Amino acid sequence: MNLQAEAGKQSRRKFLVNSVGILAAGSMGQLPLKVEARAAGESREAASRKSEAAGASSAHRIIIDTDPGVDDAIAILLALRSPELKVEAVTPVAGNVPLDFTLPNAMKLLELAGRSDIPVAAGARSPLVRTLVTAKYVHGNNGLGGVELPAPKMRPVNETAPELIRRIVRASPGEISIVAVGPLTNVALALRADPGLAQMIRSIVVMGGSLSGGNITPAAEFNFYVDPEAARIVFDSGVPLTMVGLDVTNKALVRQEHLKILDSVKTPVCDFAAKILRATMARWSKDGGQTVALHDPLTVASMIDPEILKLRDYYVLIETLGEASAGQSIGYSSGPVRRSPPMETGPAAESPESKESFRPNAKVAVEVDPDRFFRLLLARLTKEA
Repeated sequence: MNLQAEAGKQSRRKFLVNSVGILAAGSMGQLPLKVEARAAGESREAASRKSEAAGASSAHRIIIDTDPGVDDAIAILLALRSPELKVEAVTPVAGNVPLDFTLPNAMKLLELAGRSDIPVAAGARSPLVRTLVTAKYVHGNNGLGGVELPAPKMRPVNETAPELIRRIVRASPGEISIVAVGPLTNVALALRADPGLAQMIRSIVVMGGSLSGGNITPAAEFNFYVDPEAARIVFDSGVPLTMVGLDVTNKALVRQEHLKILDSVKTPVCDFAAKILRATMARWSKDGGQTVALHDPLTVASMIDPEILKLRDYYVLIETLGEASAGQSIGYSSGPVRRSPPMETGPAAESPESKESFRPNAKVAVEVDPDRFFRLLLARLTKEA
């Protein structure tokens, strides 16, 4: 590399460091991740080696169950570029777009990140009992905002997604978490087919639900709306759950200044991320193309840095019967947990009065630190491979 090229590279690095720092310091008064160590005299290379060495020995093993999807794509890239997480498999499901798109999208993203070694298994083409509803109006017909990636060279494994989930979890009981950022159909099918599986799953971290209203109906968030029966199975399973819903994800808004930072780093990952986010802003932003929420990346980020979210114990009941409320996630912060009373003309039923002690079934995200989140996200997406 000649001296002029090296100088240009150093200049871009300096711009990136300063830009991420300014965004974060505006309300946090802190430097970006890894920059703090370098400010104390440690080189970027030394800080990176130290971080990766520490992460490799304690990486949280995860399966990403997903319906890529623009924000799913950013979430997958974040997970793959974070040494705190070890992605064991990706299991696409129909949701944002049909499986004919989510499956190749997952493989395209792995190849973009240079991780074609990670197995991908085709999941459910439709919800458990309902007609599939997609979100093409947000994610574009191809699920990636209309941005095209080369056709994948890798192929899915012969197992179905529920089969792959079961095999990986059973091979390492208590070690595998599922990060579910799409409709929960694949996870529910795995749990339903294998009753002993629930006690072997370390945790399930779900992007879905809301305690304050939906985004597809006034009651329901999209992922739970698409397959409420699957969500009900997961929340009733007894697996340790974390619900990262609209209460916090709608506060994690990517802005134009974030995209400028991605634009400044001339790598395939940053170029792709900036393009799909910009396309989504233009299509779906509610403030004239200035911001869009990053639901799924926030969910992944919370596993890397738990301080990003504040969690509270709830018993979350998933509504499945209502004509206008199916998919609603109703959170009880204390007992008793009451259902609707039985119809007077219907068969005799047990009284809805609960006599059981309050038992939360999920930790629900109730507060978020957006600056801390974007500090992490941008540092990981822009880091050198």
